[in-house]
Amino acid sequence: MVMKQANTTRSTHVPVIIVGGGQAGLSASYFLQQENIEHLVLEKNTLMHGWKHERWDSFTLVTPNWQCDLPGHPYTGDDPDGFMNHAEVVEYLNAFAEKVKAPVHEGVTVYSVSCDTKGLYSVATSEGNYTADQIIVCSGGYHIPVIPRMAERLPEEITQIHSAQYKNAAQLPEGGVLVVGAGQSGAQIAEDLHLEGRKVYLATGDSPRVARFYRGKDVVRWLDDMGYYRMSVDHHPLGKNVRSNTNHYVTGRDGGRDIDLRKFATEGMELYGLMTDYQEGELVFQPDLEEHLDTADATYNNINSRIDQWIEQQGVETDEGPSVYKPVWKPESERTRLNLAESGITSVIWSIGYRPDFSWLDASVFNGQGHPQHQRGVTGQPGLYFLGLPWLHTWGSGRFSGVREDAEFLIDKIFAYQEQLDEHCADQGVECQKITESA
Repeated sequence: MVMKQANTTRSTHVPVIIVGGGQAGLSASYFLQQENIEHLVLEKNTLMHGWKHERWDSFTLVTPNWQCDLPGHPYTGDDPDGFMNHAEVVEYLNAFAEKVKAPVHEGVTVYSVSCDTKGLYSVATSEGNYTADQIIVCSGGYHIPVIPRMAERLPEEITQIHSAQYKNAAQLPEGGVLVVGAGQSGAQIAEDLHLEGRKVYLATGDSPRVARFYRGKDVVRWLDDMGYYRMSVDHHPLGKNVRSNTNHYVTGRDGGRDIDLRKFATEGMELYGLMTDYQEGELVFQPDLEEHLDTADATYNNINSRIDQWIEQQGVETDEGPSVYKPVWKPESERTRLNLAESGITSVIWSIGYRPDFSWLDASVFNGQGHPQHQRGVTGQPGLYFLGLPWLHTWGSGRFSGVREDAEFLIDKIFAYQEQLDEHCADQGVECQKITESA
């Protein structure tokens, strides 16, 4: 069937519609094409928009290049143990898009998706209406940048941006910078500003950290050898709760290294606990900085200890023996208030994450926090799937390393379901409609 252009009076029917044109959406398209299943990718911006426009200039992957394994497009460069920078990631993804050649409509906003009693999906978009037998949601889980209401009370002269908007130190006015949140993005942005000579104030949280290298190898390589990245969410000690965990902070910058907030403190960065309020010209923090640092270091040492145990069990020979991180700095006291004007802070970067927004999807598949409930991307509603979410099935599900296997698994399910639909049409002795009148 040749798809026809949608208009306001008729709905174009496509067997499968993919919402989102990132690595997940194109991975799904890759396998759908292999199975000759007609489909369409709807992308509200452009392909790989987030990777191209929502990363800072000094961004690098925190996972080594050898883990980049998109469908039909593994990393083939000359630095498998290195970490692609922003430009290299975009080049890698552009090459993937060129290989896939997905049937994509860019600049198309999906307004709503709903399902009737017969299982037919209606998709209202900015270019017209569609119907589909099956929907794959590949729009990710990071939709609305979180900025707390206290931000409204900060002085107007303070520049405020979310981490998704940060590019480099030059975009900010002269003066100190407060980074709120020390997760993977916040810690790396704080480092970037620190290396550029800016005075940085960092409000920490309970983010864990991990070593970059340990006993002669990248920790990612050790964990891969140990089978961690093949562990499904169903067998993880934390179960599905692992999906809400904050990513460990580390960096691939300059060949990869640890991020040690304590070391930054010895070099002039000011660290604080969780920021909770702004009152009468002062920022207010919880007295939990030391707890945050100790907990992060405990995670760091625990991961290394598990590597030590595995090395011993497997009889692996290494040039380096076990070691334990020892703090290079400790806070003399817990500072719970900071006068904003006296500090010289002129900018605030909010790096406290995102919240999901699937308000356009009318389906009873969400929990109380707005996250979809599923089993490896398969929801309880027939014909509705999710792909590319963190820990959809394994650690790599939301990354270049695991989306391929998840996509292949889902397309097998989709192919089987499509066969059932075709058999149903044949049993009824009718030809399934491809173009249906809109309501």
